[in-house]
Order: sequence, then C-alpha cells, then structure tokens
Amino acid sequence: MDAGPPDEMRQERVHSPPATSSRFGLSARLLWLTIGFVMLAEVLIYVPSVAQFQRNWLNDRLTAAQIAALVLDAAPADGLSRDLEDDLLRGVGAMTVAVRGGGTRRLLAVSDMPREVGRVIDLREQGVFSGIGAAFTTLLRPSEKPMRVVGAGMETPAGMRTAVPVDFVEIVIDEAPLRAALITFSRNILILSLIISAITAGLVYLALQWVIVRPVRRLTDNLTRFAADPEDRSHIIAPSQRMDEIGVAERALERMERALERALRRKKRLAELGQGVSRINHELRNMLTAAQLLSDRMAGASDPLVQKFAPRLVDTLQRAIDFSEATMAFGKAEEPEPRPERFVLAPLVRELADLPGLEPVDEEAVTQPDDGAVSEQAPVRLRIDIPQDLALVADREQVRRVFTNLARNTVEALRKSAPEDRYLDVEARRVEGEGRAYVLIRFRDAGPGLPPRARQNLFRPFEGSARSGGTGLGLAICDEIMRLHGGTIGLVETQESGERGTCFELAFPQPE
Repeated sequence: MDAGPPDEMRQERVHSPPATSSRFGLSARLLWLTIGFVMLAEVLIYVPSVAQFQRNWLNDRLTAAQIAALVLDAAPADGLSRDLEDDLLRGVGAMTVAVRGGGTRRLLAVSDMPREVGRVIDLREQGVFSGIGAAFTTLLRPSEKPMRVVGAGMETPAGMRTAVPVDFVEIVIDEAPLRAALITFSRNILILSLIISAITAGLVYLALQWVIVRPVRRLTDNLTRFAADPEDRSHIIAPSQRMDEIGVAERALERMERALERALRRKKRLAELGQGVSRINHELRNMLTAAQLLSDRMAGASDPLVQKFAPRLVDTLQRAIDFSEATMAFGKAEEPEPRPERFVLAPLVRELADLPGLEPVDEEAVTQPDDGAVSEQAPVRLRIDIPQDLALVADREQVRRVFTNLARNTVEALRKSAPEDRYLDVEARRVEGEGRAYVLIRFRDAGPGLPPRARQNLFRPFEGSARSGGTGLGLAICDEIMRLHGGTIGLVETQESGERGTCFELAFPQPE
C-alpha cells in the first residue's frame, strides 16, 4: 500500500513563556536524595550494630563477673571481707553473680538480692533477629526491674586454679546503665551518619553538578532559546566533544535544530511564494471568467468554425477556472480536529447516489445511445455491500467528504468507459488486528486504472491526478482526513488477480 507524504509543516512563531527556576532544581533534588540514601544505608547498618553493641556490653559484664567469681572461689578458706565482695560486684556492675560448674550451681556473691527480674537474656541461644529485638526492647521499652543475663563460661586464665570448670555464668544487673550506653552509642552513630551523609552528599553533588547537571542545564537552556526563535542560527547548540550519552544528545539536538531551521526557512519562502501565487491566481481567475463569458457569446455565432471550436474553448476555460478555485481553496483550508461519533455506515454510503453521475444499482440504468457511441452522460452504478448493523466511530462530516471525493474521482475516471464497466462497488467489514479493531472500507471500480505517474504521486497535491487538468487535491484531502483519524488510505493492487480498475482501501481504527 502506497503511503502518502508526511504532513506539511506549518511555520508558526512560538512565544514561549520565560523559564522559571524551580524551588528545588535537579541539583537540590540530587543532594537530598543522596543524603536520604546515605541515611538509609546508615540505618541498615545501625540496626545490627546496636544489637552487637548490646551483646558485647553484656559479654564484658559476664567476663568481669566470671573473673570476680574465680577470685572469690580462689580466696582463702575464711573468705574475703564483705566490703571486698561488694567492691568486686560494683566493678562488675551486677547485683548477683552465679556460676554453674561440675553439675552444681553456686551463688558466689550477693548484694541487695532482688526479689524478681524483669526479663532474661540468654546469650548462648540468642540469634541475629532475637538480638536485634532485645536491643530495641532495651531502648524503647525499658523495665524498672533488673534483668538476668546468662552467658557461657570462659576458659580459666593461666595461673589461676579452680576446683571445678565453669559451664555458664549468670548475673543480675540494672537495665538503666545498658540503656544509657545504647543511647550514647545511637547518638554517636547518628552524628557520624550525618557527617558521612553530608560529606558524601557534597561530593556526589559536586560530581553530578559538573558531570550531569551543568550539561543538562545547557541543553534545556538551548531548547528554550531555540524554541523562542527557531529561525535564528545563533541559537543552534554547539556540541561538545563528550563521548557519553550527553554528548550523543548534544550532537543529535544540533542535527535536529539545523534540519528544523532549514525546513522553516524553506517553508517561509514557500509561504511568501504562496501569497504571491494566491494574488496571481485571484487575478487570473477574474481574467478567465471574463474570457469564459466571451466564449459563451462566441458559441452563439453562426460561423461553423466558431461553433466547432467554441465548446472546446469553453471547456478549457472552465477547467482553468476550476483549477484556480481548487488551488485557492486548498491553500486556505485547514482540516479541524475530528469529532468522533458512532453512526451506522450503510446510510451514509447510500447518500453518494445523490451525487451527479451516480445512481443506485437497483434503479433503471441509462441505456447506451443507438449509434453505438459511448455516452459520457451515462451514470455510474453504485453497488453497496455493507452489513446493515455495521457502525463506524469517526467524524461523520469528514467521512462524508472522503467518500464524496473518492466517488467523484470514480465518475471522472469512468467517463470514457463502456456502460458495462461503469460501476462503483463500496464494501465494508470489521476486522481485528494488532490488538485493535478496524473498519475496512473499499471503493472499487472497473475503469482503466491509474497511470504509473499517478501511482507514484498518490496523495500529493497537484501531482497525483490521473486525468489531464486535474489537481489531485481530492486524494490529498482524503489522506489528511484519514491521518487525523489515525487511519490509513491506500491503493490496493487489483491487476495481479486479473481484475481491472482501481481499488482504494480505507482503515478506520475503532475503540474497544
């Protein structure tokens, strides 16, 4: 299927509003994002760290308690004084110290034995997640009651003799010192995180500012200046020598701006030329109209030579006037945006029978003249093959214009055809394809077909006409309307299947 040319560009001066700086530009957003990500990383590091800190803190107390227990166990038979035992417990930070070894549990020291404990932490069975939970319980839900901590016993230091080995050590301590240590640790982590975040964010900000933000800002500033006046060559960006994606974008933007600037200059010259042609066309049409009036008067003369050539002259002048009017109408016309509506297709197609030179197939056909000559006044028979319930969602008036242009082209193409070849078949059906529904409509005739030059320039105004004196504007208008609907129009090759004539196919996309 032949595709029409791209839509003609229109030269419009764009008055862009002045660029306003955002309160939070790209640089500021990158800065805050970097700080946020670093803080998130620090939080992910802090969670297991605070659990490990609590474990280490408790292990230190258990180690000190076991050493104190070993000291008490190795004391002389008369034991240590009460004051010395209290000093040992205060150094450990425990209220009680108990060890288990040799199958027995011994309470070695007691200082203000609490009646009950708030919770128990057994470091021997504590895992990663349970340790995290215990640490945050200490931070967020501290208990006023002391806590009992149990840990595995360590090897007896060299040079210290003990009667039995130590299996585990347990102590009862106040939770407040542990919570205070965790708060201090958390505060230090927070301060360190803020310092690391600020340094990292500053370095990332400077790096991104130099590597990305400044080049992107240069691109946006250039786009704003170029959009304000695309015909000024000084606004075309000068690409850098960067080989990364930004360098590729700069070079692509330069090519695009240069191509657009050249296209706008050409369109400006064509627009100025079109204004001059319109004025010439207007004056020429007035002259041709006056010449046509004189030709009409000449047709009434009795001179045989005048009567022979006057109709041809009148016909030639009429075609020239039609060409002038069509040219001016096409230059002024601008198709509006479609206003889709749902309507039944068959009645709209049947309205084509009201056009001059067309008649529905069920009416009595005009007979061929007795002298055997082909009459150019014989109508073209309209044959419709469309389901009565087939509906189309499109702009009804624009669709009517497309159908009218195609039908008129068919009538003109069949002026010299034999009566049995003077017919226009209009077929339509709904199809599914590429995830969308389409209504396909075909206009088929049995005429002489299109010459090669017309096929090569289909849908090009003033170039795609198949008859002498034609403008080719009808098909150009059809192509523009179909593009506005998101559809296509193309020529279907029928000669390959042994058929004659021309067949145009229209595809209208339909909503689900």
